[in-house]
Order: sequence, then C-alpha cells, then structure tokens
Amino acid sequence: METFWMFVKAFLIGGGICLIGQIIINFTHLTNGKILVLFLIAGAVLEGFGLYSKLIEFAGAGASIPISGFGCALVKGAVKSAHQEGVYGALKGGLAACATGISVAIVAGYLVAVLFRPRTKKK
Repeated sequence: METFWMFVKAFLIGGGICLIGQIIINFTHLTNGKILVLFLIAGAVLEGFGLYSKLIEFAGAGASIPISGFGCALVKGAVKSAHQEGVYGALKGGLAACATGISVAIVAGYLVAVLFRPRTKKK
C-alpha cells in the first residue's frame, strides 16, 4: 500500500507541475523555451530556500524528473562544492553534479537529429 501512495504522490505533484506549464502556455505568449527556463529557475530558487528538496522527499520522481528538478540539482551541486572549494567550487559544482544528464541530452539530441533528418517547419 505504501508503494501505491508513492505513485499517487508522484503522479499528483508531477501532474501539477505539468498543469502549471500548460496554464502558462494557454494564457501567455511565452515560447516553450522561455517556459523551460522559467521552470529551471523556479526549481533553483526554491532549492536555494531549501523548499524543493522537501518536495522531492515528498513526491520522489514526480518532482525530480521535470526540468525544475534539474535546477534543484544544479543548486545542490554548486552549494556542496562551494562549501568544499570556495568560489571556484560554486562555479563548477552545479555542472559537475549534472554532467551525466547534460551528456545524455546532448547524445540523445544528436542521435535523433541523425536518425530523423530534422527540418524547419514551413509556415
């Protein structure tokens, strides 16, 4: 039964994050890229105040998988490395913490581009 509630919490929080994104798309003229950056910065700011980690503890993958979870991971890595190495650690810590995710995104994007011949939309 505990596993069931874990899935329910992840679904509700992850779905809530997606719902917020959909509302932003429907009622503003922001592009998808700007919305992604908005969510990334929101996750980073919330983690800066120590709130996003609590959300991840509650919802698990429902909060850590969206792009706001990536912003949280960047801040966590920067803060951890800053405590160990000072200013230089703050600059490199976030990227070091997220290097695997960044690498997978680059490789996957390249493979999709090679396999599916992307084209610009004609208006």
